[in-house]
Formats: sequence, C-alpha cells, structure tokens
Amino acid sequence: MSLEVSNLCFSYGNRLVLDNINFTIPNQQLLSVLGPNGVGKSTLFRCILGLLNGYSGQIRLNGIESKNLTVKEVAKLVAYIPQSHYPSFNFSVFDMVLMGTTVQISSFSNPGKRQIALAKAALERLEIEHLKDRGYAQISGGERQLVLLARALVQEAKILILDEPTANLDFGNQIRVLTQIKSLVKDGYTVIQSTHNPDQTFYFSDTIMAMKNGKIIAYGAPSEIFTEDLIQNLYGVNVQIQSLYDDKFRVSIPKSIVDLEL
Repeated sequence: MSLEVSNLCFSYGNRLVLDNINFTIPNQQLLSVLGPNGVGKSTLFRCILGLLNGYSGQIRLNGIESKNLTVKEVAKLVAYIPQSHYPSFNFSVFDMVLMGTTVQISSFSNPGKRQIALAKAALERLEIEHLKDRGYAQISGGERQLVLLARALVQEAKILILDEPTANLDFGNQIRVLTQIKSLVKDGYTVIQSTHNPDQTFYFSDTIMAMKNGKIIAYGAPSEIFTEDLIQNLYGVNVQIQSLYDDKFRVSIPKSIVDLEL
C-alpha cells in the first residue's frame, strides 16, 4: 500500500502552511517527518486523511486520488493514531479497540463475530490482552498508545498515520511502541509518523523527511541526510552526532554537554 503526495500546497487564509510538498512512501516503509512545531506536519496529515480539502496538488492512496474517495473509502485505506486521546466516557480497552471496526459495518449494525475476533487478535499481537477489561482512562500513557494502535489494526487499513506516537512516554514505553510499529512495517504496513526525537528517527526509520517553514529541506535514508547541520537548521541548536556499535546506532548530543564531559 503506497502513499504519494505531489505538488501539495495548503494555506490558512493568506498564510502558506504547506509549500509544494512532494514525496512517495512505497509499501512496507516507515517514513518519519522530523521538524519543529508549526512547520505543517499536522496539516499535512489532515490533508492526507481528507479532513482538509482546500489544498492544491494531489494525494494518491495506493494509486487512487484521495479527493475521489468517500470518507468511508479513505478509512479503509488509512488509519490515524493521534498523539493523545481522552474519551468522554471510560470505555473498556476492548470496546475502544472494537470501535475501530465501525468502518466494516453499517450504521445500524453491531460488531459481529469477525469484528470481535479482530479485536482479540490485535490485543494479543500487541501483548495487551490482559488490559481488555480495564477502563481506557485508567491505564498508562504507553498502554493507551498501544490500545490506539490496536484500534487502528482492526480497521484493516494498510497505511498508518501516527502523530508523535511516543510523545509524553517514558523511555521504556517509547521503545515498546516504536518496536511494535516497526514490526507492523515488516508485516506489510506503510507508516508515516511525525516526531521530535532525532535519535529515534535515525534508529527506527527507513526514510526521513525534514520540514521547515512548510517546505521539505531534506529527504532520504537516515544515514544519508542525518547530519549536525540538519539538526542545527531545524532546531537552532548545535549538536555533535556520535556513532556507536559500528554505526548501527547514533545519538545526538548537545555540544555543551560534550564540552562539559571533556
């Protein structure tokens, strides 16, 4: 399942937010969109999801122009996992996941055996089946992100869009969530995520798209474009990139810390 964006531009009034965005994500790839707040990452996602239609350019989902698709047809191709979610009611974890199957049934139908089986399988896959009877509002932030990921899986869409999936999570939960996301890519999903963490971006991504002022300023494999100059350009901080374990992992360290240690 591929995602192709061509010559995409979008404005809020007179303010240009997306300026001629072009990229393609082939099947079974994880693209991380890296950049500071306010560069257009969330607006880009809303355009892809069909929530914003006043754009110019083209967005193709598996070769189909998204403007020609209904909301339900888009939902069968793309699932969205928000950064955080606080429902009005304390639904059980199982019911939260089961809600992802609504695209498969009519407005006046109840989930059937197939939908229930999908929900159970998603919980087991993400190793959170022990939470199924817990209230969604009463579990940790990391567990909630896994629940939202499970809800996206039962939607059976093969393109996943994640808005900062590890925001506000502790280090252990960040790794657990990203490991599950990476395993989904290996199993045939196409994933695009926004992030503020350069180190995680380098380690988990197949491709990085760096954005600034509504434009793409760098695009490619992490090892090719991930530089000290890029981080300085994006975030206005000086860093030194250190390579460990024969370049299998790299970490960005602020220069002031490096100097202090030296």
